Amino acid sequence: MKILFAIVLFSCTISAIAQTDSTNLKDPDVTYKWRISIPYFVPEGLIVDKWNDHTSVQHLELHVKRNLDNKNIIGLKFAHFRLFQSMGITWWDGLLDKIESGTEYYPGHVRTFGVGLTYQRMIWKGLFATAEVLPQFQTYLDLDGDKIKNGFKLYNSIHLGYHLSFFKKKRFFIEPQINCMLWTRDNNAPAGFRQLNDKWRNYFLLEPQIYLGVNF
Repeated sequence: MKILFAIVLFSCTISAIAQTDSTNLKDPDVTYKWRISIPYFVPEGLIVDKWNDHTSVQHLELHVKRNLDNKNIIGLKFAHFRLFQSMGITWWDGLLDKIESGTEYYPGHVRTFGVGLTYQRMIWKGLFATAEVLPQFQTYLDLDGDKIKNGFKLYNSIHLGYHLSFFKKKRFFIEPQINCMLWTRDNNAPAGFRQLNDKWRNYFLLEPQIYLGVNF
């Protein structure tokens, strides 16, 4: 039932944001043509967290987007992170408890890097929906940090949030949002990693997030 809900939610959002208005596509009144943004936990991870801790995800993420008009925004997403347990462990599975106890830790880490495409549709005032597709190239590492093998995963996400601009020229902005993610399983995962992944889902629902950005 939860998988069906994720698929329906994904389909409905894609359908909604794909219904663009041809009149808006011709609207030249765009204050800024470009924007860049990062999740708030990127600087937090660099400043507050210990980079080499076993549970550090070493997350780096950058979005570069082009404002086609005042409603349609396309862009590239650059992302790198390191996993120490399955992404499919959700809040109602006791995610934080499992991080603390270490019962679901991989026998090493998965380091992943990807460059993907994003489409953002402004729905009403600051309300927006976004769809992202991110191919991920993965490297499986043992506990000593040595490479075991490579893998691949296709990571998709949908986002519903609100765009808030600040200061006189509205150059800086934040985007609080709720994300839902769905990904393919990596059939090339080593046995110890695959066994843990198979216990859990290939989706994660209702992740709160805040992005920080600047227009130019």
